[in-house]
Amino acid sequence: MSGDKGGIAKAAEPFVCGGSAATFASCVIHPIDLAKVRMQLFGQLNPGKPAPSFPTILKSMVESEGVLSVYKGVDAAIGRQMVYGTARIGLHRSISDKLVEMNDGQPINFLAKTLSGMLSGSIAVCIGTPFDIALVRLQADSMAAPEDRRNYKNVFDALVRTTTEEGVGALYKGLAPNILRGMSMNVGMLACYDQAKEIVASLLGDPMTDGPSLPTKLGSSAVAGFTAALFSLPFDLIKSRLMAQKPHPETGIMPYKGVVDCGIKIFKAEGPLGFFGGFSAYYGRCAPHAMIILLSIESITQGYRKTFGL
Repeated sequence: MSGDKGGIAKAAEPFVCGGSAATFASCVIHPIDLAKVRMQLFGQLNPGKPAPSFPTILKSMVESEGVLSVYKGVDAAIGRQMVYGTARIGLHRSISDKLVEMNDGQPINFLAKTLSGMLSGSIAVCIGTPFDIALVRLQADSMAAPEDRRNYKNVFDALVRTTTEEGVGALYKGLAPNILRGMSMNVGMLACYDQAKEIVASLLGDPMTDGPSLPTKLGSSAVAGFTAALFSLPFDLIKSRLMAQKPHPETGIMPYKGVVDCGIKIFKAEGPLGFFGGFSAYYGRCAPHAMIILLSIESITQGYRKTFGL
């Protein structure tokens, strides 16, 4: 391979491999993600009632809407990961690699990893939020009363109708909490994974000469799944509420004015634990999602390098 083509392939590697792994993981855990969104919106649609567990939600969906209902909105999820997942993983790896290079090839400290995760996460969110809007709306639509449903046909119909009916700005509803979620998710998943990998490898006596061993990757990704869920769930909840809200049919007033107003109303109506509603489903999504990405990306990267002779 010529130097120019090899340089392009090398620069594209973290984006192509990261986006492919994120898309694959999103397809696998989509039913759990769907249940998570429904649990988060349950408190808004059914104030005062306890939210059902995510197995109960999935069982109810299959019984009333059919097996394929658990993959409603998967096209939006794929589109989101092809944009958002590619950007957040690719940017984080590129920035981290550059920081390591600037550090004379030595591992960077956790603060540098955190800053890399926050920067890459915030940039990726700004790029991928329209697909996130479409995903949340497709997932939430069947929970609404029949007369209140938007009845989107697919992700592109959701994007086009949202733009024409509500304006371009509607595609960026909930951007602020989404940026906070993206930053916290990247820190919890990618920065904490990089840090946990060093600690777990030390505990297991793994030299990582040819990359981390499977036990190291499994242990590190499990830690990263937990920290990603813990750090990002409150922002994910606020994001879901803001993205799914609709004006009152009589007054035309939106339920929430913004991030702070949404947070205050959740606190007053549901208490502090309301910010962690659906944690079981959220963790059940984050941990497998993180592990699938972090495990599959190694194989995808090896195949990519073999294909392009890197």
